[in-house]
Amino acid sequence: MKKILLSLAVLAATVSTAAAQVEIGLKVSPSITSLRAESPSDRAFASDGSKFGFGGGLVVDYFFGENYAFSTGLLLRTKGGDISYRDNVASQPVTIKQKISTQYLELPVTVKLFTNEIAPATRLYFQVGGSLNLPIGTRINDSKFYTDPATLKETKAGDHILFIDADALISFGTEYQMAQSTKLFGGISYHRGLVDIDRYFEKDREFKDITIKNSAFALDLGIKF
Repeated sequence: MKKILLSLAVLAATVSTAAAQVEIGLKVSPSITSLRAESPSDRAFASDGSKFGFGGGLVVDYFFGENYAFSTGLLLRTKGGDISYRDNVASQPVTIKQKISTQYLELPVTVKLFTNEIAPATRLYFQVGGSLNLPIGTRINDSKFYTDPATLKETKAGDHILFIDADALISFGTEYQMAQSTKLFGGISYHRGLVDIDRYFEKDREFKDITIKNSAFALDLGIKF
């Protein structure tokens, strides 16, 4: 009986310690996003402008040391931007523009490094890693459908975007301890898309060597409990 009680006490202490190492919170993340578009000179794909995006969701920091944490979560983030390219419409070469906006469900996989206190209850943090992103909705020129001016064929906007994306992520910011278990944080992050998300121009239009990738600069504001 004593052994059972001792085992339960050790288990309870372990669970309590593990729980103390996990911090869960919420974050909002307004951002400026753009698309990096490249192609051979005959198609002249290029970025043609950025857009305002918004994100937010759950953040989870699991500490494996006083100043080190594995950071993940589940976020909803809007990305996209304007691109332009050259095509033939009614046998005439023209420049066509698209405004692309995609909502992603984002799973970060990162490490956070914290400094010691630089002021009372205040620490700096640096975050590096990446994220896996699943598109859940796309609009082209503010519509869920797109009619190609060169072919006059209508397609779903979602069919233009690859089913998965991945980012390299780097950020830095400040964390402030308000109370025993409540912390405020704010920072700036850069999300650089690693995957060519185009699945229309090369597949349906048979253009050669087209690359379109996401980029975003975000302001990260949140609270942890």
